[in-house]
Formats: sequence, C-alpha cells, structure tokens
Amino acid sequence: MLDDFFVRALVAGVGVALVAGPFGCLIVWKRMSYFGDTLAHSGLLGVTLAYLFQVNITLSVFTICAIVSICLLLMQRNRSLPTDALLGLLSHSALALGLVAIGFMTWLRVDINAVLFGDILSVSIEDISLIYLGGMGLLCVLLWIWKPIFAATVSAELSDAEGGNRQILDLIFMLLVSLVIAISMQLVGVLLITALLIIPAIAVRPFSTSPELMAVLASAAGFVSVVLGLSSSLYLDTPSGPSIVVAAFVFFILAHLVSASLKRQRSAS
Repeated sequence: MLDDFFVRALVAGVGVALVAGPFGCLIVWKRMSYFGDTLAHSGLLGVTLAYLFQVNITLSVFTICAIVSICLLLMQRNRSLPTDALLGLLSHSALALGLVAIGFMTWLRVDINAVLFGDILSVSIEDISLIYLGGMGLLCVLLWIWKPIFAATVSAELSDAEGGNRQILDLIFMLLVSLVIAISMQLVGVLLITALLIIPAIAVRPFSTSPELMAVLASAAGFVSVVLGLSSSLYLDTPSGPSIVVAAFVFFILAHLVSASLKRQRSAS
C-alpha cells in the first residue's frame, strides 16, 4: 500500500497535521507566530550545514532551531531591543546565511524550491516512521506540560502562583516547536511550515469552547487541509506544499464565513 507515492505523501501529511494542531494553538495563544517563522527560516541554515558536513538533515535543522531559540531567550534579557525586532534579526539573518552558504557550495546540486516549499511526494517509509514516532513523543511531552504551559500563557501571575518556571517552560516549548519544524520541513518547506501551524488553529478558534477542543479541532482542520491540498495537487498538477497551505487558507475563509453567519443568526433571534 505504501508503495504508492501519493499514499505515502498523504500518510505523512496527516501525521504532521495531527502534531501541528496542538502546537499551533499554543503558538496562537502565546502570540508567537513570528517566532515560528524565525525557526522555520533558520531551518534553511540547518539544511545547508547538513549538506556541508554530511549529517542527518532533521538533526541539523533541530540543532540550528534550538540554538536560535536559546539565543532569543538570552537576547530577550537585554531590554534595549523589542522581541519582534530580535525575531526579525534572527529570522532574516539565518535565512540569508543559509542562502549565501548554498551559493558557495558549487559542488552540490541543491533543489532550493524543494527546501523552500517542500517535497512531500518524495517522502519515504523511513520519513513516515520519523514523523509518527517523533510526533507521538512530542505530543506526550506536550501533554505532560500542557497544564503549566497553558497557565503561563493565560496569566504569568497564575503560573508564578502555581510554582511554574516560565523561562524553563518557554525553553521546553521552543525546543518542541523546533522538533516539529525539523520533522515537517520536507513536507511543506521552510516558507510554508508556519502556515500549517497557524492557519488551522485560527480557523477553528471561533468554534472552540475549551483549549483542548481547539487543539483537537486544529488537528482535524490540518487533516482536511492535507487531504484537500494533496488531492488538488494531484488533479490540477500544482505544487503539493503550497496546495496544502492554500487548502488550509480556503478552510479558514469558509470557517469564518460560517462563524459570522451563526453570529448573525443568534443576533437576529
């Protein structure tokens, strides 16, 4: 069954969607969307170093993303620069360094489009195993820290009252997001992974009555986006990664039209 490239792509995409949903919700709640972009852009530098030193790409991407996360936490202690400026500095610098390094590596043929926009149709059974085993581990850790990290997101005072260490929680969350990006980059690429994290989460927000429900619905919305995106890519011969993101965007528009319609009906009654 998994010999078919489309089925492999579908299974891999669903795995990423299930993992991305809960993490995307926390990114939205913590207002860290630009942080996700920063890590994703840093991933290009990780890919470049993996080719240069002949090491595993996933490990290299995670290492670079983790270093960027730690640098951000350390630089935030310097109040002279706002967080959004630091994110912009790290994001564009890492992306530029990766592109420049690739330009110097003339002995290698690197498919920039695949790195930037993903190549989900080329995933292997080993990639699928990494996505599901790694994803299960990530979700288990997230479940373990869910209560304290959600408390810190809602109220810093509430987190302090419960004895939570916000800096440690932030570091753990950043490292987990780094791992999500590392195992997902091959599917939708450097420039689109943040969209897969963010769009399903904000699409289902109006229909969520609890944080847990929003996390489940975000995974479901990501699942639908992957299925519709890959199907349209197959039949319309469009790029697979961008097609998944476009499907997520269409889902977002429809969800908010439905939400607005329901609000009008409630107001009328």
